[in-house]
Amino acid sequence: MKAMILAAGKGTRVRPITYTIPKPMIPILQKPVMEFLLELLRQHGFDQIMVNVSHLAEEIESYFRDGQRFGVQLGYSFEGRIVDGNLVGEAIGSAGGMRKIQDFSPFFDDTFVVLCGDALIDLDLTAAVKWHRAKGSIATIITKPVSKEEVSSYGVVVTDDDGRVQTFQENQN
Repeated sequence: MKAMILAAGKGTRVRPITYTIPKPMIPILQKPVMEFLLELLRQHGFDQIMVNVSHLAEEIESYFRDGQRFGVQLGYSFEGRIVDGNLVGEAIGSAGGMRKIQDFSPFFDDTFVVLCGDALIDLDLTAAVKWHRAKGSIATIITKPVSKEEVSSYGVVVTDDDGRVQTFQENQN
């Protein structure tokens, strides 16, 4: 199965670390957070993965390469341009990264998942895809309930009684 990891952001909220390390490469227990995502994806049968990169793209690409040593196949979509022979990153945001999926429409020809490259998650992706297919949805967003005290730290997804998204309320922090 196929997946996309969004890994192009500058990680401005965790500076100064991200001046030299892309956010998906920040180590947790001596390995990059994105490596945990690759392990999760592989565990659930996702073995063809596209990664969008921009800020310090070469750090991500040189570490993960083609993905073989992680048991997956990796491809990269660079967001930016070439100036005087040098790659200059110009991330286009999460929605822009998702929009670029259309550039790879033959690749994304079936159900796929999209994960943020800086997220440390333990999610049953197999169950999520099964639920998605059972609902016949165009898209499914996996959310997590949080206490009222924590709501200000997160964006809020407002759904109807059937779980269909009605509105998004962005985090204002």
